[in-house]
Amino acid sequence: MSLKLGLPFAAGILAADQISKWWILEVLRLPERFQVRLVDLGAVGFDLTMVWNRGVTFGLLAGDSPWHRIGLAVLALAVVALLLRWLARAENRLSALALGGIIGGAIGNVIDRLRFGAVVDFADFRIGSFHWYVFNVADAAIVLGVAALIADALFRPGRTAKETP
Repeated sequence: MSLKLGLPFAAGILAADQISKWWILEVLRLPERFQVRLVDLGAVGFDLTMVWNRGVTFGLLAGDSPWHRIGLAVLALAVVALLLRWLARAENRLSALALGGIIGGAIGNVIDRLRFGAVVDFADFRIGSFHWYVFNVADAAIVLGVAALIADALFRPGRTAKETP
């Protein structure tokens, strides 16, 4: 049951991620424009800002060599393989959806890394002069998936003594 729920969700996240990046690059042509202001409420706003992330989360482990991007892609695919195994054993719908979101997001960013040598990031929220890290649909799916897994682990009703092996 978990694969039947998680894999289509992963495919949906992957499709949404790649379509949004195609639109950002090919239709909006954000690399040429750099930034498009969408919401400006003075102290709060949302912009589309072009960032090529050559690292992993928050730009860590950034590098420009072809071996670097291949290495990060292989590492991400190894993590996806472990997550697929976990997904096959997921105990509930929340875990299956969370793992599917993480898997779809990770694959979306791997595709970018192999195609462009960097991940396409564009969503830029700001409050005053504070800007959160610029991200994409895949990043959002990964973060929300991890948060859902943590919430599930912390708040799922515990097993009774009779259920424990």
